[in-house]
Amino acid sequence: MIQTMLIPVLAVAGLALIFGAILGLSAKKFAVESDPNVDRIVSVLPGANCGGCGFPGCGVFAENVVKGKASYNGCPPGGASAASEIAKQMGIDAAPSNRSAAFVKCDGCNTNIKRNYIYDGPKSCVSASQLATGGNKSCRYSCIGLESCKNACPFGAIKMVDGVAVIIKEKCSACGKCVAVCPKNLIEIVPDKNTVRVMCNSTDKGKLVRENCRAGCIGCNICQKICQAGAITVVNNIAHIDYEKCTLCMECVPKCPSKAIRVMAQIS
Repeated sequence: MIQTMLIPVLAVAGLALIFGAILGLSAKKFAVESDPNVDRIVSVLPGANCGGCGFPGCGVFAENVVKGKASYNGCPPGGASAASEIAKQMGIDAAPSNRSAAFVKCDGCNTNIKRNYIYDGPKSCVSASQLATGGNKSCRYSCIGLESCKNACPFGAIKMVDGVAVIIKEKCSACGKCVAVCPKNLIEIVPDKNTVRVMCNSTDKGKLVRENCRAGCIGCNICQKICQAGAITVVNNIAHIDYEKCTLCMECVPKCPSKAIRVMAQIS
């Protein structure tokens, strides 16, 4: 009786040993050796796997750097330090890199803007933007303030202040995840060294802007006229700054009647 019971047990154990040996041999035969160059690049990356480099993870980014399909300075969270280390690993000279960060083109906070009604729905900027008025604020271009960008940020670099998203630049990696989720297209990635910014995205005419928001750009063209560098153009009633041309002379800042042009703090 005992011998009869042992036969299937031994058979199963034998099969397990055979399959185990086959799997072991297959693993050795089909094993993919890791590239030491890739491993070294991965070791200097922050490991955020945020996708800011345009690839699904740090490992894939490192592989593409080694293959010459990605730039050594393509990791926003790693910044200049990671770029310098990667360039050293690749045996190339690292060019000076300028830090970038996200910027919210709106100052439609509760003290500057009117609310048409109390919103009572899903806490999602996309959901609120689909209403007929594009949200409950009087300016249809303004930040809705329901934290979609904050929730999308993997680095905790966004906070809500008086109903408007504000970037904590010290934490921002310029990964672009907040840019992708904002239904009003209010967020852009800008070079941190260029501290003069337009805190508005409305293309309404000046009279309507004044009715809706105290801090909105009214498209008066004063900034465009006084900018000697030709860095400011007013298109569709809104001022735009060309950061490549801007010399940071600051002439436009005190002349802006609505104070929509501001000087932002720079990360040292």
